[in-house]
Amino acid sequence: MPASKLSQDPHKVREHQEKNLETAIGREVREFRRSRKMTVADLAASTGLSVGMLSKIENGMTSPSLTTLQALSAALSVPVTSFFRRFEESREAVHVKAGEALEIERAGTRAGHQYNLLGHLGAISSGVMVEPYLITLTEESDVFETFQHDGVELLYVLEGEVGYRHGDQSFHLRPGDSLFFDADAPHGPDELIRLPVRYLSVISYAQGGS
Repeated sequence: MPASKLSQDPHKVREHQEKNLETAIGREVREFRRSRKMTVADLAASTGLSVGMLSKIENGMTSPSLTTLQALSAALSVPVTSFFRRFEESREAVHVKAGEALEIERAGTRAGHQYNLLGHLGAISSGVMVEPYLITLTEESDVFETFQHDGVELLYVLEGEVGYRHGDQSFHLRPGDSLFFDADAPHGPDELIRLPVRYLSVISYAQGGS
């Protein structure tokens, strides 16, 4: 696959917490103002703040005082605490020790396909759900090439060899191989070449999908 520049830099250092708080407050002020069909000038007239000051607040360029937040709260008819809701969102992490992954019966699972869920987070601010599985296929497993669901899926083979079909193509996957695909197309193992087969499956889809 040719190298290309990705849009996100995973090594970028986040801004200091104080700046993040200002950005979070500014985002909330802007969204509440827009939801009420108010212009910046309308909000300025309601609060006594200048248009320039409101612009700085909405763009996270200044830290509003408590008095200013109270004025904004009254003008927008929301509690002062509502300006902090995104800043206070929890950021979760799930640690699953070796051998302790939960074995589940995932919707559409075929006979002999063992699914171990490697972690689960509830609704997060990105709006994306991620399901990471360790899948094991043995002599008792069926081939089945018509799984179909929302989102995208990444497979990474750890052990064994399997023929894996996606749409009208079949891929011979060996340890260290990966396959990344649109999961809305029919897909699944169509040939069990060397057993047991163990691979990671990471499925991502929009919240509310399946």
